[in-house]
Amino acid sequence: MKTIPVRHITAAHKEQRNTGRFSIRELQPLTKGKDLIHDLHKHDFFFVLAVQNGQGIHEIDFVQYKVHDNTVFILRPGQVHRLELKAGAAGFLLEFDLAFYQPKNTITEQRWRKASGKNYCAVEAARFMKLHSFLANIFKEISAMQEGYSEAIKASLDLFFIEYIRQSRNPKSIATIKSSYTQERFEELVRLLETNIGHMKNVSQYAGLLNLSPYQLNAIAKQSAGKTVSELINEQIVLEAKRYLLATSGQVKDIADNLGYEDVSYFIRFFKKKTGHSPEAFRKNFK
Repeated sequence: MKTIPVRHITAAHKEQRNTGRFSIRELQPLTKGKDLIHDLHKHDFFFVLAVQNGQGIHEIDFVQYKVHDNTVFILRPGQVHRLELKAGAAGFLLEFDLAFYQPKNTITEQRWRKASGKNYCAVEAARFMKLHSFLANIFKEISAMQEGYSEAIKASLDLFFIEYIRQSRNPKSIATIKSSYTQERFEELVRLLETNIGHMKNVSQYAGLLNLSPYQLNAIAKQSAGKTVSELINEQIVLEAKRYLLATSGQVKDIADNLGYEDVSYFIRFFKKKTGHSPEAFRKNFK
């Protein structure tokens, strides 16, 4: 079956090959005076788009956002997106993989995970300029490549994500040890769902991977997202099905098989129950 197009990051310099992949580009030279249009695809790296000035549409996992001045978008590996950016946009496009940037400090990692779970943020102009300054410093560091540039970039990324998470409605939600533990385990669950949904659909399987009982895992899911683990599993199945339906031309039976369903009719009934549309109708109406 034809799969969703996956884009891979290319390191800006050969020296980065042993230290992870990282890239940052200014938007104006990237558009070259023309509209920038990217059809549905996904990445195997983290993607940060910070638009200082510009207009367009950014669709992330089938949720459509308007691109306008002072907006920031963050995508995790595996998320499907489509981008239309009008000519003349200004800002930065930043890409990196886990080999380059993955905080080890518990609080820093938790803050970064929370930031990467927030796909879109519209920022006040004054606060956007602070975010922009961190990216501008990163751009200077990668351009000059002076001694310690890699560490300087990672330090600026730490500061960028601190400022980004301050835009959230509840920036102090990681203050206590208890909420820190719960949030950390919930984020682990989300990552496991994203990578294993094709062959793992039982609560007990995910609980086992996290060394928790199903009861404990459900309590964490309820506290973090207000949903049971079964509901999260079903949502991930539907999301992955939508990704294949809209980003590929694969037949429904092949998509069902790819998601671990031997009985295609059962998959069709499940999808229609959750979305109100059959897979083929969804593809026709929303593509």
